[in-house]
Amino acid sequence: MANVYLGLGSNLGDRKENLEKSIEALDNFAEIEVTNRSSILETEPYGKTDQPEFMNMCVEINTRMSPLSLLETVLGIEHSLGRVREEVWGPRIIDIDILLYEDLDLELDDLSIPHKEMHLRSFVLEPLSEIAPDVKHPTLDKLVIELKEDLEKGE
Repeated sequence: MANVYLGLGSNLGDRKENLEKSIEALDNFAEIEVTNRSSILETEPYGKTDQPEFMNMCVEINTRMSPLSLLETVLGIEHSLGRVREEVWGPRIIDIDILLYEDLDLELDDLSIPHKEMHLRSFVLEPLSEIAPDVKHPTLDKLVIELKEDLEKGE
């Protein structure tokens, strides 16, 4: 079983319910077990700022799925909950990102692990540091808590 961290966000509809439905959908797969979850954080939009505020959180899962199978699964969950991809960083019912997958360093056309910009986003590092402060980023060679502290200091 691989240990994986996912980032979840929603800024359309019942945001909290969208997050809960996503976690439930993940847990319904035989190959996925949700083992931990952060609290929910309300955040300003990132990138495209003229949209509603987000609710963000992170979850830890154990899975037997490969990274690409997991990507297909989370995209399927997003689609089943009504996600439509109309614009980059636009409003969304749900967004599920693979942040870390064990200590994997993977760069494909459709998937980068670790997530390329996670270390630049407080809405990722804040909830992730709650459930995985001592997990090491495989390419930056820093703990999640250190990445959060660096971002807070503006480094």
